[in-house]
Amino acid sequence: MTLGGSFRIGGDLPVRRLGFGAMRITGPGIWGEPEDRDEAIRVLRRAVELGVTLIDTADSYGPFVSEDLIAEALHPYPEDLVIATKGGLTRSGPDVWEPVGRPEYLRQCVEMSLRRLRLDRIDLYQLHRIDPQVPLEDQIGALAELQKAGKIRHLGLSEVTVEELETARRQVEIVSVQNLYNLTERQSEAVLDHCEREGIGFIPWFPLAYGKLARSGSVLDEAATRHGASPAQLALAWLLHRSPVMLPIPGTSKVAHLEDNIAAAEISLTAQEVAALSALA
Repeated sequence: MTLGGSFRIGGDLPVRRLGFGAMRITGPGIWGEPEDRDEAIRVLRRAVELGVTLIDTADSYGPFVSEDLIAEALHPYPEDLVIATKGGLTRSGPDVWEPVGRPEYLRQCVEMSLRRLRLDRIDLYQLHRIDPQVPLEDQIGALAELQKAGKIRHLGLSEVTVEELETARRQVEIVSVQNLYNLTERQSEAVLDHCEREGIGFIPWFPLAYGKLARSGSVLDEAATRHGASPAQLALAWLLHRSPVMLPIPGTSKVAHLEDNIAAAEISLTAQEVAALSALA
């Protein structure tokens, strides 16, 4: 299985490009324990069985639940498995997210993620959101110190502009950007193009949104029918074709849905199909 080919995060961390996002293995509103804990464990183990080598999580998923489940299901980790996590968002209830980027809080986030994931070093640690109340240089500086201390291998950012990315890169190497991006949401097109030019991994969150684009007789529906696939699989295949630095991380809490998502890596689109799908937004 190709899983969409491979990419080297930071030049030295090879991953298969189609990964797994571990947000949905928590409860409703990304809050609390999953409705079926055993199935969540099965999903994580099945993802690795299917060849996934990049799992993306965050301390705010649950909060803490996702990281705990990953360690329970997969530790000791396969040698080629990269676990990316994030910090800098706080939770006070279901679907509530507030950024906190104070250096002392970010240091605590990293230490606690290390403990929950049972790691000595986090391969990819991402600032989940820039806190507008704290200078970006202070937020990046705190993480850079932890990187120098050997607790973080590579650093990434989430929901940033090109300008914010370049501000951070003047201070420390940034190897990944995680922004909202899918067939219908393309506000980060300039950021994606910039990442491609610079060799920075681009992790699209909410990769499976396609909504009305899948209506009967649509370009997406007809392409899916030609390939004997679902619209969701075509949406993922399009992402993989869109850029060589694209690292989609579709998430789910069900093994059957996971297997459907992973199968998207085997779909080969023509240049004409990629162009037609790209024109939909």
